[in-house]
Amino acid sequence: MSTKKLKEYMKNPPLVKIGGATLIDFGKIIKEELKDPEFRRGFEMEKKKLEMSLSIINLRKKKKVSQAKLAEKIGMKQSAVGRIEAGKQNLTIETLQKIAFALNKELVVSFR
Repeated sequence: MSTKKLKEYMKNPPLVKIGGATLIDFGKIIKEELKDPEFRRGFEMEKKKLEMSLSIINLRKKKKVSQAKLAEKIGMKQSAVGRIEAGKQNLTIETLQKIAFALNKELVVSFR
């Protein structure tokens, strides 16, 4: 987002009423920004990272494995697993494979 656009949004943000509250309509802002190919690329990359993080969290919880236990199984610290699940750690195929193995799953990577 350009500085000019950001200043525009700050002065006159799109608003939406929900219940009795008036909130900034971030949906409108994102919809507008997604028209920019560079923004869209970055947005999609972050979205994929968060989707992967959620998949790991959901699978780990389904298997009733703590972050600490998963970390032990894959040779990492619990804090690293926390960063992975927060989407703040870039993942290698090797790390994903270790996670899959530790949780008795098959890792599948594909291009569409």
